[in-house]
Amino acid sequence: LQLVESGGGFVQPGGSLRLSCSHSGWTENSRTIAWIRQVPGKEREGLACINNDGYTSYVDSVKGRFTTTTDNVKNVVYLQMNNLKPEDTGVYYCASDGAVCVGPPKAEWYENWGQGTQVTVSS
Repeated sequence: LQLVESGGGFVQPGGSLRLSCSHSGWTENSRTIAWIRQVPGKEREGLACINNDGYTSYVDSVKGRFTTTTDNVKNVVYLQMNNLKPEDTGVYYCASDGAVCVGPPKAEWYENWGQGTQVTVSS
């Protein structure tokens, strides 16, 4: 898949952002997209994943605040982020060509990454 993220920006704590990951279309070998966060000085963190059938999984740190959905007509996967916290600041990537989503993802499971979009949460 070719992946292009958009939707990052600056938001105050408690605010919301929606990220988009436009892709070139699901394939038999690539039917999962994961959302990964990179914070300087820290390891990349898998946050959520979604299969083309809509199955999702989240890590505990974002469960209840982040929601990922897929629009299989437009070939876009979204990450709705609510109640954002300063610790959510980082570069957000969507990634594909890896493990099918059956549980919270790990960044190292995916080989194909978009260019990333910066999210900054600060007062």
